[in-house]
Amino acid sequence: QVQLVESGGGLVQPGGSLRLSCEASGSFFRLYTMAWYRQVSGKQRDLVAIITSRSSTNYADSVKGRFTISRDGAKNAVYLQMNSLKPEDTAVYYCNLKMGGDDYWGQGTQVTVSS
Repeated sequence: QVQLVESGGGLVQPGGSLRLSCEASGSFFRLYTMAWYRQVSGKQRDLVAIITSRSSTNYADSVKGRFTISRDGAKNAVYLQMNSLKPEDTAVYYCNLKMGGDDYWGQGTQVTVSS
């Protein structure tokens, strides 16, 4: 059974930084693409950043140059370093695992950027 557990969300002022973490159960984690999505209430869930098993990365235009996705195979973890945060980054952030044509999700962690 796949389990993804996010942590690291919270309240931060504009211009601040946060680091989100996602730990996955199972040794298979390192073989698959992982991603971070975010969702504002009442809107669709959007891709923020994605990292392949070989650590190739891609980002939404809105976060390029500010966010960095990384992974640690030994810890079965994926991270999202978020710098220069803006109020429009406020959302629930979800960790995602893409495996066998299916998407697996964590429970989400709230990020609020406000003064």
